[in-house]
Amino acid sequence: MTSDASQRITILGGGPAGYEAALVAAELGADVTIVADEGLGGNSVLWDCVPSKALIVAAEAMGWIARSHDMGVRHQGVDRDEVTVDFPVVAQRVLALGADQSADIERKVCDEAGVRLLRGRGRISGHHQVTAELADGGEETLEADYVLVATGSRARVLPFFEPDGERVLTGQDVYGLPELPEHLVVVGSGATGAEFAHAFVRFGTTVTLVSSRDLILPTEDPDAAQVIEDVFERRGMTILRNARAETCTNHGDRVEIGLTDGSSVTGSHVLFTVGQVPTSDDLGLALAGVEPNRWGGIEVDRVGRTSCRWIYAAGDVVGRVMLASVAAMQGRIAMWHALGQAVTPIRWDAVASTIFTDPEVATVGLSRDEAEARGIPVVTARLDFRGNPRAKMADHTDGFVKVHAMVGSGMVVGGVVVSSSASDLIQPLAVAVQNRLTVSQLAHTVSVYPSMQGSVTETARMLMAAVGGDPADPS
Repeated sequence: MTSDASQRITILGGGPAGYEAALVAAELGADVTIVADEGLGGNSVLWDCVPSKALIVAAEAMGWIARSHDMGVRHQGVDRDEVTVDFPVVAQRVLALGADQSADIERKVCDEAGVRLLRGRGRISGHHQVTAELADGGEETLEADYVLVATGSRARVLPFFEPDGERVLTGQDVYGLPELPEHLVVVGSGATGAEFAHAFVRFGTTVTLVSSRDLILPTEDPDAAQVIEDVFERRGMTILRNARAETCTNHGDRVEIGLTDGSSVTGSHVLFTVGQVPTSDDLGLALAGVEPNRWGGIEVDRVGRTSCRWIYAAGDVVGRVMLASVAAMQGRIAMWHALGQAVTPIRWDAVASTIFTDPEVATVGLSRDEAEARGIPVVTARLDFRGNPRAKMADHTDGFVKVHAMVGSGMVVGGVVVSSSASDLIQPLAVAVQNRLTVSQLAHTVSVYPSMQGSVTETARMLMAAVGGDPADPS
């Protein structure tokens, strides 16, 4: 089914929400223009997801070397303690990967799908109208039946620190460092802070992680967070718990971070990972009666529509779940709806996410507390990887599988995987949650032996009797 070819779509922003929306709209026959001030893929591809995960892969290579040495695989004349990191080369590679991925997206969107790309910044300038201030200094006004705002987010900067790209850093600044920091202080122990802290401690940098809570990764499963804390400290990281930064003093060759309890920590560099702020300013939204909320997010309904019926918003600028995968789906849903297609809104209780530490932490669905708060009685089973033969072979025994299932029906409502490959192992649990499968259906699925995946089906089997109901093979 195709849409009316006369529909004109203008998309502000070329990140996952923007370019995926453009692909959908182009497939439905619309006339699509993206206005973006950086390469397609946006911050996610150029500075965030792709480069940071590539950085983490490079850091994990240090772990591979150590594990291979323990397994008896050694490079003649090289001790594992002699391995060093050429950080500029690492940084150049990860940025090149981001640029290459952006170019691939641009070929797919512009060359293959026929989407028009304007380099510059766009803003609402009138009724069904967008003005693009072009990078070359020109200006172009576009008439649009629908506008999608997909301008993403930027790093939060608190009043007491000012990033300089040399000693006081945000995530984007890391790749410009001329060498590895001697002592990196990471302020913020959420997903981004934990990922960077993990990477640099693997590279051999002294790392201090400043956490405002008594456990890092405060929004994650506490058992998962505890595993990551234990691994971090085993690798030599210092974690300052219940510590909150309030000052940042750059002394030229070192940076001092003052904490609210009166103490301080000093490092050669400091990296602030204190969240993201939706980029919703200077977009002319007020002309259409759209006002961002107090956090800067644009309020939308379940299909991405704002209070103005011809303006949609998707991705980080909405300020809900800031994940590239979620942004992409929000962009698709917005265009499907705008162009008259049947659409199913995102089920927020079925979104999977991963923190790319080593081991990784992947979650989907509801936690036990969330389920019980909704009046859903659940039982939980946990199986550690230390008994998994494949995990033993690769020395990946840190971590576990945890599954939450509804009492009676056995329906899977949530799960957690902590493992070196958690981002892949969470998928069967994500399928189960999305499609309301039962632990019996998971358990009766034959898994490869030996495999990490086997622990997922084994955990489901452990739950079959505990949930009650009929554990028989559903087939």
